[in-house]
Amino acid sequence: MIRKSIFVLLFVSVFVSCNYNSDCKKDQKNNNILTEQEKQEGWNLLFDGKTTNGWRGFQSDTLTGWDVKNGLLTGLGKGGDLGGDIITDEQFDNFELKIEWAISEAGNSGIFYRVLEEDYSTVYSTGPEYQLIDDIGFPQKLKDWQMTAANYAMHPAKETKIKPVGEFNTTKIIVAGNHVEHWLNGEKVVEYTLWTDEWKELVKNCKWKDYQGYGLAKKGHIALQDHGSLVWFRNIKIRELDENTVSLFNGKNLDGWKIHGTEKWFVNNGELICESGPDKKYGYLATEKEFKNFELTLKFKQETNGNSGIFFRSSLDGTKISGWQVEVAPPGKNTGGIYESCGRGWLNEIPEEKEKFLKMGEWNIMRIRVIDDNVVTWLNGEEMTNLIDEKIGEATGVVALQIHSGGGIMVRWKDVLILEL
Repeated sequence: MIRKSIFVLLFVSVFVSCNYNSDCKKDQKNNNILTEQEKQEGWNLLFDGKTTNGWRGFQSDTLTGWDVKNGLLTGLGKGGDLGGDIITDEQFDNFELKIEWAISEAGNSGIFYRVLEEDYSTVYSTGPEYQLIDDIGFPQKLKDWQMTAANYAMHPAKETKIKPVGEFNTTKIIVAGNHVEHWLNGEKVVEYTLWTDEWKELVKNCKWKDYQGYGLAKKGHIALQDHGSLVWFRNIKIRELDENTVSLFNGKNLDGWKIHGTEKWFVNNGELICESGPDKKYGYLATEKEFKNFELTLKFKQETNGNSGIFFRSSLDGTKISGWQVEVAPPGKNTGGIYESCGRGWLNEIPEEKEKFLKMGEWNIMRIRVIDDNVVTWLNGEEMTNLIDEKIGEATGVVALQIHSGGGIMVRWKDVLILEL
């Protein structure tokens, strides 16, 4: 959202290389749809790929300056500082937003959340902005808080990995209560907390100091900016969250976790990977924080064997673990069942007819709800376990991911979200 009062930004009207005619079109059939798994996870489309239904101009009942072609929602570059932006018809408070975007050479745009209309003249009067810009080709020197994925004018993005102009980047924004995360191409690059003393001090000392409504709304519209540059959006999806949902994995390192054992735990391309090491023993990656009652969702993909697990209310002494495991294992081995380590063994094994819900070699989603003495697990939307156990009810402890002994194992994890209950 760089303001251009001195110069006029020139841009190329043809979509710069983008590999548009090849890369963008060849996978068009996969865009702007929800998979069955996404539907089960509660995602909804904000753009159908064919029309601008669900969107309108800011402070307007109509929409101009935007078009839909080849499954892309396109800002035509006719907007400016005081016009051209569009907003969703619907308002959202707590959500996870995913969106793919590409920008033209020297382009400038943004994604806003919790935007209010009322007596406000612009989307940025109230809505914090996830900045979109050509970091390299923009003709004005940029400050760090003006660059891609920053919370514009407030929080710079760190260690961003941006694709070249004309290629599609993937953005994720999580807004839960006063907690906000900016993700870019699978990695968390900004995290901040609204309304704290630190946040108020930043507002007071930046360009938002005279905007009395900036960042204060607890519910509002999603907005996309046409700031005089061609910009393209697709795969715009949202799911509503509880306001206290947080990420346990930041997509780039193991902050907040502790390794137990000599097996391999590392991050690659926004994924958390466990892999057997030369010792071929048990290994664990445990949260530094303990959790009692919670709902945990995460995705896993099993490669080579895939014998693993998700422990809860557990304690570790080296690689000796006491607690309960939600099984993650190859087909026929009780994925989604409950096993007690250093105790009673299997508490709940999976009926044969439920084994079909595991997708070996593909991404699966596991959801685990633990409230007092009740544990419920779901695998790809299907309930696998509903267990009442007094001993579980008395415990507390960490969440931990396991790699089984024996060697030859690799499992990938991502999108690790927890809601304390």
